[in-house]
Amino acid sequence: MKIKAYTLNSFAKSIEGGNPAAVVLNADALSENDMKKIAGIIGFSETAFIMKSNKADFKVRFFTPTEEVELCGHATVGVFSLLLSLGEIKPGVYTQETGAGILKVEANKDMSIIMNQTIPSFYEIISKSEIADSLNITTAGIQEDLPVQVVSTGLRDIIVPIKNIEILKSIRPDFDKVSAVSKKYNSTGYHLFTFDTVNGSDAHCRNFAPLYGISEESATGTSSGALASYLFKHDKINSKDEEHIVFEQGYTMKKPSEIIVFLKIHEKNIIEVKVGGKALNLSEIEIKI
Repeated sequence: MKIKAYTLNSFAKSIEGGNPAAVVLNADALSENDMKKIAGIIGFSETAFIMKSNKADFKVRFFTPTEEVELCGHATVGVFSLLLSLGEIKPGVYTQETGAGILKVEANKDMSIIMNQTIPSFYEIISKSEIADSLNITTAGIQEDLPVQVVSTGLRDIIVPIKNIEILKSIRPDFDKVSAVSKKYNSTGYHLFTFDTVNGSDAHCRNFAPLYGISEESATGTSSGALASYLFKHDKINSKDEEHIVFEQGYTMKKPSEIIVFLKIHEKNIIEVKVGGKALNLSEIEIKI
């Protein structure tokens, strides 16, 4: 069986940047095993499969090369960028049924895609020595005034504050240990950040999710929502009614990416999380399964 798929680079800061995602249209006839095979053959960190939904405008399932995940930010950007580019949708607000619930997505005239994530949940604070050991650094490389914490706006991520960009760039993790810690805390992976940046963003990030077959990812939408929420909770960003936060990622992979997060605040509580960006380099491929 031959399957047509489309590829895009989501959250791209430049033509060579962003995080590649694959999208398969009209995937209702595919079995779960088919989808796993296709995602494995393509080999991107995520492949999205678009289906019909009786609850939302679209149903979307997301697969890494090894597992299905409930939600993926950069693949969502890829899905709606593709639909907009092909004329399947017009600029507007749509809903997608995902494993993390039914979420709103804005498709804009400038081709930017803004997706809603779930209201943040804050979980375990993890020992810095446990995290440092898995990253092959000392605890001195982790910021003292911020915790290592599991946070979710759809997927559980371990948020790790790193002291400076030199340390962050130099990190060479022990991926077996990162996988073990991720599994222990039921998290997708680690999202590392520092306030030192290349382009004047709010933070510079790296993301490791080896438990799901992703050694490092160049742009991570769900983790960006979790990080923005973490920074607000720990008083590292202002308490205005609407926050606009910009993260950079992918620079160590030579895939510069930019992810924008919008937080809506009411009475010092986060009541809405949205993550957005653009996708470039649309192309078509054929997969044989």
